[in-house]
Amino acid sequence: MCTDSGKRLYPHSRRCIRLRSHADWKHKLENRDRPLHSDVSAQPLRIALLGYRSNPFSGGQGVYLKYLSQALTELGHHVDVISGEPYPDLDPRVGLIKLPGLNLYAHKRPSRALSLRQFFQPTDFFEWLSFLSGGFPEPYTFGRRLVSYLKSEQPQYDIIHDNQSLCTGLLKSAKLGYTVVTTIHHPITFDRDIALANTPDWGMRLLVRRWYNFLNMQMKVARNVKHIVTVSENSKIDIAADFGVNPSQLTVVYNGIDCNTFRPQSDIERLPFNLITTASADQPLKGTQHLIPAFAELVEEFPKLKLTFIGAPKPGGHTEQSIKTLGLEERIEFLHGISTQRIVELYASAAIAIVPSEYEGFGFPAGEAMACGVPVVSTDGGALPEVVGDAGIIVPSKNPQALAAGIRSLLLDQERREALSLAGRARILNEFNWSNVALQMTDFYTKAMCS
Repeated sequence: MCTDSGKRLYPHSRRCIRLRSHADWKHKLENRDRPLHSDVSAQPLRIALLGYRSNPFSGGQGVYLKYLSQALTELGHHVDVISGEPYPDLDPRVGLIKLPGLNLYAHKRPSRALSLRQFFQPTDFFEWLSFLSGGFPEPYTFGRRLVSYLKSEQPQYDIIHDNQSLCTGLLKSAKLGYTVVTTIHHPITFDRDIALANTPDWGMRLLVRRWYNFLNMQMKVARNVKHIVTVSENSKIDIAADFGVNPSQLTVVYNGIDCNTFRPQSDIERLPFNLITTASADQPLKGTQHLIPAFAELVEEFPKLKLTFIGAPKPGGHTEQSIKTLGLEERIEFLHGISTQRIVELYASAAIAIVPSEYEGFGFPAGEAMACGVPVVSTDGGALPEVVGDAGIIVPSKNPQALAAGIRSLLLDQERREALSLAGRARILNEFNWSNVALQMTDFYTKAMCS
């Protein structure tokens, strides 16, 4: 705990720092081009951000690591990202420490991925065997590799900040003397329950339960981490209820949106009958199963209507079958593996962005579309109303008719589309920026270090 003088000695930093106030750090942010004062109170924190997989182009967790690490660096902190594969795309000022696993999801023949030497490496062998038996071992095995790294290298960090691996290695890291905190974006129990609700076959339900077995570890670890940050008030309520976490452990810090990248493109014409969504095509959580029938209903009324999916469907999966059954192959386009700039251009040409999710812990797709000035029709799944606010149309989740009605209302009202375009961009600029996230996170770290 902190001393009366406001100083604390950290065992792995071998230094005593004076914890700075929010006002101090805000002043630092506003004057970040000036050199740091030599006074001990100006010393930045040494922060390790953890990601068991961190690709920023395949999920919100990778986006979170990329922008949080950059914003903390802008504030003056020293930041490393410790990551398994696939690795993050980081600001060059942020250090990257690689803890490679087997990355079996990217392997062409996972059953033959293990070398003879790796058969005798307990962590590698466990990851391989668990994967082949239908499990998801990456969070656990990342934690084992993390502890090995901390023991062998003894790096000096004031804070170790986990990004929802919730691995047992976090508790072991705390025993090594590190201050450990974690982000839980939302309880993955929701993903599991929605997947089960959309899987009628009993054999597949068994496989779903097997894959989500890592949740037992995550719930136990969450209850034993003293300081947890989450990204919405809705997630705070759901984490407390589903993970059995005391609400006093939870602090809400909303995510930011990269408004410099995601911005309106005045030189690109909006096409009045183009819709866009970034919903993962075959994840029930993301609500594609409700969007496709809603779109089919609208096509009868608007024959020029087209839908662009940023993502790819599983070959032969539910989405692909549904599109064929409804005869929508010529009206729906899937784009996968495209650049962020290309995504921004697609937003610029779209009349409406649709977020059909059954649940979101935050909702990056909604925020990024709004930052691009695209009017949004969103469900009320999870935290989406907290992001969209009154700057978009919100409809009940799991309801294709309500989704179609919301889209229809905007297709018929150009004036409202233009008003929501401006309101959405303004809301994201004012409420969701990474500089404020870094300030709030610094306060959160200070609280954790003083407890």
